[in-house]
Amino acid sequence: MTVAVLLLLVLLPHVVCDIHSVQCRDHHPHLPPQKYHKSGSLILGGIASQARLVSNSFIFNKEPPPASTEELVIVPKNYQHILALEYAVKEINENSELLPNVTLGFHIYDSYLSAKWTYHATLVITSNPDRFVPNYRCGVQNSLTAVIGGLDSEISLYIATILDIYKIPQLIYGSAPVMNDKTPGLSFYQMAPQEGQQYMGILSLLLHFRWTWIGLVVMDNDNGDTFVQIVVPLFSKNGVCFAFLERIPGYGFVSETNGIINQGAKIHDKVMSSKANVVVAYGESYSMTMFRWLPFISGFEHMRNKPKGTVWITTAQVEFTSLAYQRNWETDLFHGTLSFKIHASNIPSFPQFVASRIPFSRTEDGFITAFWKQAFGCEFPNTVVDNINGDICTGQEKMESLPGTYFELSMTGHSYSIYNAVYAVAHALHDMSSSVPKRRGMVDERGPKFQIQQLWQLHHILRAVSFNNSVGDKVFFNKNGEVVAGLDIVNWILPSNQSFHLVKVGSIADQAFTIRDDAITWHNWFNQTQPLSICTESCHPGSSKKVKEGEPFCCYDCIPCPEGKISEQKDMNDCQKCTDGKYPNKNQDFCIPKTVTFLSFEEPLGINLACFSLSFALITVLILGMFIKHHNTPIVKANNRNLTYTLLISLLLCFLCALQFIGRPEKVTCLLRQTVFGSVFSVAVSCVLAKTITVVLAFMATKPGSRMRRWVGKGLANTIVLSCSVTQVGICTIWLATSPPFPDVDMHSVTDEIILECNEGSVTLFYSVIGYMGFLAIISFIVAFLARKLPDSFNEAKFITFSMLVFCSVWLSFAPTYLSTKGKYMVAVEIFSILASSAGLLGCIFSPKFYIIILRPELNNKEQLIRRKE
Repeated sequence: MTVAVLLLLVLLPHVVCDIHSVQCRDHHPHLPPQKYHKSGSLILGGIASQARLVSNSFIFNKEPPPASTEELVIVPKNYQHILALEYAVKEINENSELLPNVTLGFHIYDSYLSAKWTYHATLVITSNPDRFVPNYRCGVQNSLTAVIGGLDSEISLYIATILDIYKIPQLIYGSAPVMNDKTPGLSFYQMAPQEGQQYMGILSLLLHFRWTWIGLVVMDNDNGDTFVQIVVPLFSKNGVCFAFLERIPGYGFVSETNGIINQGAKIHDKVMSSKANVVVAYGESYSMTMFRWLPFISGFEHMRNKPKGTVWITTAQVEFTSLAYQRNWETDLFHGTLSFKIHASNIPSFPQFVASRIPFSRTEDGFITAFWKQAFGCEFPNTVVDNINGDICTGQEKMESLPGTYFELSMTGHSYSIYNAVYAVAHALHDMSSSVPKRRGMVDERGPKFQIQQLWQLHHILRAVSFNNSVGDKVFFNKNGEVVAGLDIVNWILPSNQSFHLVKVGSIADQAFTIRDDAITWHNWFNQTQPLSICTESCHPGSSKKVKEGEPFCCYDCIPCPEGKISEQKDMNDCQKCTDGKYPNKNQDFCIPKTVTFLSFEEPLGINLACFSLSFALITVLILGMFIKHHNTPIVKANNRNLTYTLLISLLLCFLCALQFIGRPEKVTCLLRQTVFGSVFSVAVSCVLAKTITVVLAFMATKPGSRMRRWVGKGLANTIVLSCSVTQVGICTIWLATSPPFPDVDMHSVTDEIILECNEGSVTLFYSVIGYMGFLAIISFIVAFLARKLPDSFNEAKFITFSMLVFCSVWLSFAPTYLSTKGKYMVAVEIFSILASSAGLLGCIFSPKFYIIILRPELNNKEQLIRRKE
C-alpha cells in the first residue's frame, strides 16, 4: 500500500444532479455513511502508492496496472497515515463550531510511485469520479478543494504540475527539496519543517560529538543530488570530511533480488570496512525497506567484512519500516540510531482509535484487509479456500501486539503532519466562510455552500491561517508556505526481541540545538561509550596537524611544535608563539610567564661579587694607608710616589665601580657605569704605563752623556697619565653624546626570562672603550717586558710584566665569554673581569712592597737596597 500517500480534500455537497444526461452522484467508497449528519459535506480523498510482489522478484513498479488492495505489498507503518486522516476528519465533524452544518469526508487514490499513474489519479480527482473526463466537472457536487500529499517529493511534484493549473492548494506532509529547487512558482504548503533546518541539525549533531569522518548514503535521485550539493560543501566548511558516498537505487531501478543483494553487499562492505563509525542516511519514505537488507546481507558467509557498530544518522523521511517478508529480519545493525523526526505531540485518544479497528466492521476501509493479512500473517476465510496457506484471520488480532518495527499505535511525525494539514484546511474553510458575505446561491435551507468561484481564495487564507490544534500546538506558515515547527532528535532502541522504542534525546527549533548525551543508548559494539568517528587520532596539545598529500583534510599526521611555539588545544592547524612575557613549557602545550631577572644584591651571585668588590676595595685602602704611613721610606719613594698613590686610588675606584653593575638597571647607573669604569681603569693602566716608562728612562739617564735626564721627572709621568686618561674620557664623552646607554628589557635572549639590562647604545663605542684599555695594557706589557732585566732595587718592571700579563689574559678572555652569556651572567662576567684585572694589578705590583714594608722592614733602606744589588 503505502510508500507515499496523497490525501485529497474534495468539496461535495450532499446532492444528486443530472446535467447533460450525465448523472452526478456522491462517490465516497471510504466514507462511513453515518458521517453525513450535517446539511453540507466536504470529502477528503487520498492516493496511496503501492509496491507489488510478482513471482520471486521484489519490484517497485513504475508502470503497474491498477490493482486491488488484495495484491498490494504493504508498508504497515504507512497505514497509520490513512488512520490519522480519518481521525482528524472524525474530530472535525464532531466539532460543531469549526465547520457548522458541513461534513468533512475524504477520497484516497493510489499513485503507484509512478509519474504516469500519479498524473492519472490527479486528473481523476479533478474530474467526475464516476466518469473520467479531464477538465469536466458536473455542477458543484464534486469540487476539489485541496490536496494533502504526498510523502515523497517527486510524487508531490507530479501532482503540483496539474493542480497549479486549477489553482488548487496542495499541502505536502513530506519533504519537498525537488519542488523547492526546480519549481519555485508552484503553490503548495509544506507541513514538514524546511530542509535547511534539518541540514543544520545534522551538522550541529556531528560537531557536538566531534564526528569529523563520516559516511554518506543517499538515494540515487534528484533529492539525493540536492542533498549532496548542499551538505558536502556545508559540512566541509565546518571541518567534516566524507569517508565514502554511496547511492541507493530508486524504487524503479532494482528489478531482481540479486540486484538488491549485489547493491546491498557493496554498501555493506563500504560501511563495515571504513574507519568512519558514523553514517548519515538520506532518503525517501521507502528507503528503510532498502536499508533493511543490510543486516540480512551481513549474515551471508561470503561477506568479506564482519559487522561492526555504526551510528546511523537518518533524516526525518527515513522512518523505521519493514515489509512483510522483512518482519523477522535482524535489527541490531540499526540499534542506537539517531534520527531526526517531525515533532509530534501525543494525542491521547489516537492509540485507542487505531487499536479499535476491526476488519469485519470496516467495510468502507479498502486497505484494512490487505494490512491485516500482511501485518498478522493470516488469510481471511472469504478467499478461495483451496489457496489458503497458514492461519485464518479471526479479526480479533490485536494491533498492540504488533512489534514496533512493524507498526506503531502512537502517532508518528508524518501522521501528525497529516493531522495538522486536515485541520489547516478546515480552519481555512472556516475563515473563508466567515469572511465572505452570504449572498443568494450560497445559502439554502440546509446550510452554507462553497461556490467553485470562491475556492481559489483558499490560497490566501491558508497562507495566513494560524490556530492551536487539539493538543495546544500552534500551527502556522511562514512567508514561504512552510509550517513553522521544530524537529525532534530520537534514539532508536532495537533490542534483539524485535521491540522498538523511540527515546527523545534532543531537538532543534528556531536554530536552537539541544541534545542530552546521557539519554542516548549507543550500539552494543561501542560498550555504551560515546563513539569516535575520525580519520586520524587527535593531535595532542604540543603538536599540530599536517594534512596528508592527496587525502581529505581530516586525514593528517601530527608533528611536534617547533621550538618556541605551542598548541594549547587538540587538533590545532598550526602552532603559535607565546605572547611577550611568556614562554612555552616543556611539553609546548601552554605558556608560562617569564621571570624578571637582573643581577641583584639579594641573590647569592650578586652578594658574592659585592663582597669581593668591597673586600678588594678595603685591601686597597689598607695598602694606601700603609704607603702613606711609610711615605718617606725608600721602597715607597722609589719609582714616583705620587704615581703609586694615583694608581692605588684608581684601583680603589675600579673595585667600587663594580658595585654599579649590581642592582636594578636605572637610567643614571646605565649612563655612568661603563663610562666611569672605562675612565678610571684607563687612569690605572696609564699609571702603570707611566711607571714602566719612568723606570726605563731612569736607567737610560744613568748612562754617561745621556740626554734622557731632562725627560726624567714628575712632569713626564703626569703628562702620560693625563694624556692617556683624557683620550679615554673623550671617547666616553662622544659615546654619551651620540648613543648613550639606557635601561632596556630583553624578552628574547633567554627563553624563560625577561632580562632587565643596560643597553649599551653604540656597541662600537663600547668596544672602543674596552679596546683602548687593552691598547694601553699591551703597550705597558711590552715596555715592562723589555725592562724586566733591570735591577730589582730600582724598578718594578718584572712585577708590572706579570700584572699586565694577568690584565691582558683577563680582558682577552672577556670578549668571547661576554658574548656567549646572557642576562645577569653577562653582567657578572664583566664584574669578574673588572675585579680580576684590578686584583691582578694590585697583587702583582704591590704585594712585594707590602711584604718588605710589613714583614721585612730592615730591608726598607737605601743601603740595604744598594747592597742587595751589589
